[in-house]
Amino acid sequence: MGVFITFEGIEASGKTTQINLLYDYLKSIGKNVIKTREPGGTKIGQKIREILLSKWDEKFPYIAELLLYEADRNIHIHNIIKPSLDAGYIVLSDRYIDSTTAYQHYARGIDYEIVRYLNTLATDGLKPNLTFLIDIPVEISLKRLSESKDRIESEDVEFHKKLREGFLKIAENEKDRFVVVDGTMDIMEIHKIIVDSLKQRSII
Repeated sequence: MGVFITFEGIEASGKTTQINLLYDYLKSIGKNVIKTREPGGTKIGQKIREILLSKWDEKFPYIAELLLYEADRNIHIHNIIKPSLDAGYIVLSDRYIDSTTAYQHYARGIDYEIVRYLNTLATDGLKPNLTFLIDIPVEISLKRLSESKDRIESEDVEFHKKLREGFLKIAENEKDRFVVVDGTMDIMEIHKIIVDSLKQRSII
C-alpha cells in the first residue's frame, strides 16, 4: 500500500507550487510518485472542473456544486488514487475532502453532516495519511489572484475569510494528520519543512 499526501489551502496559497517541488524531489530520490488534483484529475474530471470553475448566467445552487465535486472525487478515487496506492505509489493530490468541507460547509454553509456523508460515500472512507495546509492571510490571497478570476476566486472577501477559518478549524481538529505551514515564507523554506515532515514520519 502506498502513501496518500494531500495539499490544501485557500486560493493562491502556493500549494500547487509546493506539490510540484515535492513531486520533483521524490522523483529525484527514486520514489514511485504521482501527482494529481481535484477537481480535474481524470478526463471526465476535467470536464467537471470546467463546469465548476466557469461563470454561468444560470443560478448554480450550492448543492449542485457539492454534488459535482463529489462526482469528480468518486471518479478520481476509482481511476487514479486507489489504483496508484494499491500499486505502492506515493500519491500527491492538490485538494481533496478537506477542501469540500472548507468550501461547501464553512464557506457556503451546507450542513456539516451532509458534506461529511458525501465525502465518505465518494471516497469509500479513504483519508490521507498526511495533509499539508499552506496557510496565508486572505489579503495576500486576493492580491496574488490574477484579474481573470474563475467562479470560485470571484467570491467576496467574506467567503474567503470563512474559507481560511474553515481550513484552520479542520487542521485543529485533526492535528495528527495535518501540518500547517506559513505560506508567506520563502518557497524553498516551505519545501524544506515539507520534506523534513516526510522524513520525521519515515515516509521517505
